[in-house]
Amino acid sequence: MAYRAQDLVHTLSPRRILIPIAIGLIVVSFMLYHSLSQERFAEAGPATATHSWVDLNADGEQQTEEFFPAVANGTHIRITYRDILAGIEWTTASYFWILIAFVMMLLRDGAYMYRIRLLTDRAISWRKSFDVIMLWEFASAISPSVVGGTAVALFILNKEGVNAGKSTAIVFITALLDELFYVLMVPLLILVVGTAQLFPVAMTMEVFGTTLGTAGIFVMAYLVLAAYSLLLIYGIFMNPRGFKWLIIKVFSLPLLRKWRPWANRTGDEMLVASTEFRGRPWGFWLKAYGATVISWTGRFWVVNFIILAFTPVGQHLLIYARQLVMWSILLLSPTPGGSGFAELAFTGFFKDFIPLGLAASLALIWRLISYYPYLFIGTVVLPRWLRRVYQQG
Repeated sequence: MAYRAQDLVHTLSPRRILIPIAIGLIVVSFMLYHSLSQERFAEAGPATATHSWVDLNADGEQQTEEFFPAVANGTHIRITYRDILAGIEWTTASYFWILIAFVMMLLRDGAYMYRIRLLTDRAISWRKSFDVIMLWEFASAISPSVVGGTAVALFILNKEGVNAGKSTAIVFITALLDELFYVLMVPLLILVVGTAQLFPVAMTMEVFGTTLGTAGIFVMAYLVLAAYSLLLIYGIFMNPRGFKWLIIKVFSLPLLRKWRPWANRTGDEMLVASTEFRGRPWGFWLKAYGATVISWTGRFWVVNFIILAFTPVGQHLLIYARQLVMWSILLLSPTPGGSGFAELAFTGFFKDFIPLGLAASLALIWRLISYYPYLFIGTVVLPRWLRRVYQQG
């Protein structure tokens, strides 16, 4: 069934942005409340120290307030969240690195706009490319991570004058380029940073009766994305008819038979995608993949620069690698744009790089830079875009 303007308006309804905003703010508020109420202790001189650390379990690690009884001539002082905030010095460097974090998002969107112009053979202008990318991001931001904004992207490209077959081909190619970035970057970063510090968060997930930890979830997600990439490469560049035959055979199985029409349609779309892009020169693919690398790197390095605004960072590549792990786990989030899950994951994956007690605050800054702008830009762009494409049509 064809996607219609009414479907787009419903899918991208401005009222729907309230859901991810509400979820995100509730989670951040809880995290901030926890930070405000949690007692912390820092080493201090005899003149000011009011508590002393007692290693009750003899593990050599300072853990909770029960290990810090109040004593005279102690070794530590109790600090509150207000003390932590008061101790933050907003320097010129802080503002500079926050600005650079914003620049990273602009770089990301600019690279996406360049890529969409390249894939459409520059059939759409820079101005129209901006609308396409913003609406695509808007759709992704208000949809669960596992759903994304594919149907919306097809409709938008088609209304911009790109025929239905090529629109479908472009969506296939963007998916392939995005997955290839991840599949190739993960082993490269692991070679550099190793795996010893890659999984700071303890998670469990049951898959077919097997309980997976954080590393297991990551490996599973990576293998699924790698298999998906190989399948797209096979279908687009090697044997599109074989791809169609294979997918129809799979969806002819009794449990999957009701989705066979979808499989047949997908096979036909893969044939179109292969016809559109199979014979493109190497230079074309280098430009498309280069834009993909720039866009994803810009997105991930936002976190690096936010942390750098408040404390020196010596392990940028480890932060980058942890984001790749975190992103694969966020793909499982059922909430729009990963709201709630993203904020919690941020504190878990990066708390050891962040000044004491500031993880929740920096998680909020991260989402304010990298997520919430798309919700508000989308509500502005959507009505103007609808008026333009329907006046032209």
